[in-house]
Amino acid sequence: MISFDKVSKVYQKDWVALQDITFNIDKGEFAFICGATGAGKTTLLKMIYKDEEPTHGTIKVLNQNLKDVKKKEIPIFRRKIGVVFQDFKLLQDRTLEENVAFSLEVTDTPAREVRKKLMEILTYLRLSHKKYAYPYQLSGGEQQKVAIARALVRDPYILLADEPTGNLDAKSSEEITSILEDINYKGTTVIMATHSISLVRKMKKRMLRIEDCRLVKDK
Repeated sequence: MISFDKVSKVYQKDWVALQDITFNIDKGEFAFICGATGAGKTTLLKMIYKDEEPTHGTIKVLNQNLKDVKKKEIPIFRRKIGVVFQDFKLLQDRTLEENVAFSLEVTDTPAREVRKKLMEILTYLRLSHKKYAYPYQLSGGEQQKVAIARALVRDPYILLADEPTGNLDAKSSEEITSILEDINYKGTTVIMATHSISLVRKMKKRMLRIEDCRLVKDK
């Protein structure tokens, strides 16, 4: 599903973000990318959905060598990958429903299919009663659930979550991780970046730990 082979990322010729990273993630796995702030977790995730290019090495995602994915093909490639950010990245002038629908509308999904998928995902995440609310009317946990809904509504093969609980309280964090675990149980490969080792230990999932730009543990 995802393969990194001796991947390095260097910015401005001498700032090494990641060095000689090698690992494989199989279909249906749940894996944590762990490390302190600035360790390179976000850079690693960005390379998976081709928002960053490796300086050296080979990355394969969904049986594609990302070097072979042309610029015009990137939007189609990204339809298979859902991404959830720490800061939500919601459209502030659109309702919850409109934020989620936007993810489908940009792919020219028929209106009937948009309505069907919206109903399914909002019901699953228990958000249907808030569908007309704007982001500023939602709690942090609710906003993150909207971000997850937006990522899931296109039925991705892979879900990438970049510190999705970093700005949430303990109760909301627990709910979000429970949702991600259930999504994984239903077959989606989930990769979550976090600096919280206690969360990883509690979840008892695979952990890839990055220190000093290198992968130091795969447990």
